[in-house]
This record gives sequence, structure tokens and C-alpha cells, in this order.
Amino acid sequence: MENNNHNCSLRGGKEDSRGALVVLEGLDRCGKTTQSARLVANLERLGHSAELWRFPDRTTSVGQMISSYLSNKSQLDDHTIHLLFSANRWEKRSLMESKLKSGITLVVDRYSYSGVAFSSAKGLDIEWCKAPEIGLLAPDLVVYLDIPPEKAAERGGYGGERYEQLEFQKKVGQNYQVLRGPTWKIIDACSPMEDIEEQLQNMALDCVKTCQEDKPLSCLWSC
Repeated sequence: MENNNHNCSLRGGKEDSRGALVVLEGLDRCGKTTQSARLVANLERLGHSAELWRFPDRTTSVGQMISSYLSNKSQLDDHTIHLLFSANRWEKRSLMESKLKSGITLVVDRYSYSGVAFSSAKGLDIEWCKAPEIGLLAPDLVVYLDIPPEKAAERGGYGGERYEQLEFQKKVGQNYQVLRGPTWKIIDACSPMEDIEEQLQNMALDCVKTCQEDKPLSCLWSC
């Protein structure tokens, strides 16, 4: 469970209110990418500074190695690829913190929870999977787009990447249940797209307001 991260508070160096760290999680083809983009557009329309981020970030040197693996162009040990996913997030940690402290809300399509849920679905120990993520920034809000694996498999483009296999996705879904914490909100990903967009916007706006009221940043899974 996501807990104890209140022991790693990181306050900004100025009085300005900070941005919120909003993470979207879920199985492949649950609609995260579409809804992330819509959320950023809606936040900007309402006058908030917001940016869309995605992990893995395939533009970095580490991200390019991950991209090759995901598209089945290379083979890597399960432990190795997990550590590369984690390194890809660490590459961006300092920039993420500075953006948030400058007042920009970050909407992130996949984060540490994906890394742990997917790697542990391959049989790796879940605590081992969490360990390299400790110290990354903790999200202010995690929105899980909940969809039955069978429904996700019916969506266009399914099966194009390494992890888009039905039985594997079922295991990933079970691991997400273990990882759910107090910052998580659940949305039915089978609902009409406009309904999901509205729910997500309302959740994000509440979160942004809380962060503007000087809620400190904290670290993920810290003791």
C-alpha cells in the first residue's frame, strides 16, 4: 500500500502555490492517453498551467532502450528492464519537481505503479519492484481507469506491444489492486468518453486547489 510518504516533505523555496502531480493508471487500452490529453486541454482552458507527461519517456537514451524492448526488437532480463523503467523516471525527477514548484500541474500517463504492477506480473517480488522507485515524487492524485481485461482486448490496436496479452493483463490488474492507496480514485473506463472526461476534470480541479493551498510535495513509498 502507498503509505508513510508524509515523512518526505519537500516544500518549495518560494511562497507561490505549486502545481499538482496527477497520475493516470490502468491496463493497456483503458483510455489513459486520450483522457490525459483531454485533461491537460481542459485545465489550460480553465486558466491553469498544465503539461502532459508520459512514462516511459521514449525520447531519452534509456527510453529508447525501453521502446526497443516494448516493440519486441530486443530482449532483456526482467530485472534489467524493470530497472530501466525506474531509471527513466529518475531521469525526469528533478525537472518534475521544478515544474511543480513553479506552479505547473503535471498530468502523467503511467508512473511507478505501472512499473511495479507489470514487473510483478512477470513473477518478480513486488517489494523488490518498489525499491528503486522509493524517493520519486508521490502523486497528489492517482486516477485508475478501471476496465475488465477482456473489454480492453476488444479495443483497436490491442496486441501491438509486448505486454498486450490478455492473461498477462489480468495479472497486472490484480497487482494494481495491491498497490491502491489513499490518493487513488477509480473511474469506470467503460463509461462514455465524455463522462470519464468530466469526472476526471472534477477530480483534478479539487486536487489542484488543494496543492495551491500549500500542500507539500512528498516522496513515494518513503519510510
